Amino acid sequence: MEQKVVVVGAGSWGTAIATVLAENHSEVALWARRAALAGEINQAHENKQYLPGISLPENIVCDHVLENVVPGKTFIFLVVPSHAMRETVRNLVPHLHKEAILVHATKGIEIESMKRMSEVIAEELPASYRERIAVLSGPSHAEEVGRKAPTTVVVASEAMGIAEKVQDVLITRHFRVYTNPDVIGVEMGGALKNIIALGAGVSDGLDFGDNAKAALLTRGLAEISRLGIKLGANPLTFSGLAGLGDLVVTATSRHSRNWRAGNMIAQGLSVEEILTRMGMVVEGIKTTKAVHKLAHEVKVDMPITRELYSLLFENKAPREAVGDLMGRVRRHEMEEVALEYFEANNQT
Repeated sequence: MEQKVVVVGAGSWGTAIATVLAENHSEVALWARRAALAGEINQAHENKQYLPGISLPENIVCDHVLENVVPGKTFIFLVVPSHAMRETVRNLVPHLHKEAILVHATKGIEIESMKRMSEVIAEELPASYRERIAVLSGPSHAEEVGRKAPTTVVVASEAMGIAEKVQDVLITRHFRVYTNPDVIGVEMGGALKNIIALGAGVSDGLDFGDNAKAALLTRGLAEISRLGIKLGANPLTFSGLAGLGDLVVTATSRHSRNWRAGNMIAQGLSVEEILTRMGMVVEGIKTTKAVHKLAHEVKVDMPITRELYSLLFENKAPREAVGDLMGRVRRHEMEEVALEYFEANNQT
């Protein structure tokens, strides 16, 4: 029997996921926050603001009222900004099907609580749903997914049966889906790579060249791994799609909002000016604030995050931040991640 699916969030990524689901399902419900956007999608079969140039299948039906699209759906894809996740889940709980599986595809951290999205979702759900949560992540520009360019992603859940059900619902000839039991690693990789992508945009904006960016990505991955391992992630996850794969695509492509935002930082624009120009959420900015605080609390050294926090929120000059990064005390390349892994696996 065909599963009933809904995508909650009609931004670029939510709309792209809806196009994937539309290949496997006779009807895909899509929720947009604004009535005008829902009407445009239904009439023009295009999301001109968030995914322009992509013709949307006619079996995608959009609505701006949650209670019109959530009841009866067995797969609910949550693709809203991190700051809106808690309220969105709270609002849809009264309408959940008893066998609903909730899949989030939001790569961010809640600023106030410093919690991952699956933790936020679980806190707002009745206990019976908390083992029915999955996360979708990996290297996946919405523009490329929308035009059916080959894309490979990962679905993680603490219950492998749930991950496999989501895999079956999503997988197509163009959209390959792997499973992974490491929810912490997949979520942390997806969220933290946005910080490093901001840094890559800054580096390119200052015309520092390929050597600098290669170093930034490599040391950035070590930084992501340190925090992830401290929180309980499997270190192998960070060499996979949700770690290295997502980092590379986000930090090297002009499709990336976070790369573009970093590039604007190098040009001297403020956070407010950047967000106004982008007209979309830039998760890396919010994640930098949350992770800077989280790293301090769990005592993990994250120098790239620290310098980006200074750029974004303390008016530090980009070249001064780079100088401080390069002038740090000398270290062995492997000692930091190795030590974090050893400590995480030898706690008494």
